[in-house]
Amino acid sequence: MQRLFVGIAAGSLLLAVTACGSSGNSGDSASESGGTTKVKVGVIPIVDVAPIYLGQKKGIYEKYGLDVSMTAAQGGSAIVPGVVSGQFQFGFSNTTSLMIAQSNGVQVKAVSNGVASTGVDGKDYGALVVKKGSSLKSAKDLEGKTVAVNTLKNILDTSVRESVRKAGGDPSKVKFVELAFDQMPAALEKGQVDAAMAVEPALTTILNQGGVEIASPYVDVAKDLTVAMYFTSQTYAAKNPDVVKKFQQATTEALAYANSHPDEVRDIVATYTQIPASVLSKVTLPKWPQDISRSSVETLEKLGEQDGLFKTAPDLDKLLP
Repeated sequence: MQRLFVGIAAGSLLLAVTACGSSGNSGDSASESGGTTKVKVGVIPIVDVAPIYLGQKKGIYEKYGLDVSMTAAQGGSAIVPGVVSGQFQFGFSNTTSLMIAQSNGVQVKAVSNGVASTGVDGKDYGALVVKKGSSLKSAKDLEGKTVAVNTLKNILDTSVRESVRKAGGDPSKVKFVELAFDQMPAALEKGQVDAAMAVEPALTTILNQGGVEIASPYVDVAKDLTVAMYFTSQTYAAKNPDVVKKFQQATTEALAYANSHPDEVRDIVATYTQIPASVLSKVTLPKWPQDISRSSVETLEKLGEQDGLFKTAPDLDKLLP
């Protein structure tokens, strides 16, 4: 899992640039060569971002005059400062991270959809799981227990809280710990955590070692949940509207291609992670709709406000495309 550990280190480094704010240099970092604009994209090494890698391989971004390169980080909250400081021109971040950033005065702008839940309970690409033989049978049983999420006070613990709430439990009694996705299977197996909110491919790894799914938190939030989006900074968008438009168009096309070519998605995931083919063949793929579900984003906003995640209410009209 070497590449994943490199991503974690990158995430830690990115956190250090949060204080950079909306750097005036962020619009000058992309470079042009032979009519092609080179752009860097911060991503998380999980199944969710398969479309951008697939789009790169199939020449979709090249068709729009873009030369994209990806850099891995642990989570969207780490990617945000990288985009705002100009280290990346675009980034992939979960919806809640972007709303938190905006509520803190960080000038981010969503460019296109990123990934969505399958909307099917028990058959989603993200799930709340426990180890084999666990006495925990539902989200309600998590009261007083420890749950692993990749980033604290973000979309995963908000979603888990909603599952606990819908199961009749008290979400305030659940303890969350931060753990990278690729570390969740071992931590769960060793009993270091009681449950984990895992996404693919970590989810399949856990299920393969006997883990049991007890809830589908994304589905509990909304059937058509827009889990993450690709974004840029307001500064970069203002200075480079043509590049942003091209990236938006190319990414929309890449999402559609990935949605209709699941076998190619599984193949491309093997190029940026070291997940065994035996695991990839069992992975539940997410949905990659071309449009953002605003209603699901509004639901996430309400849950985030309930959890006290925002200093001020996010302005969705300014955040969304």
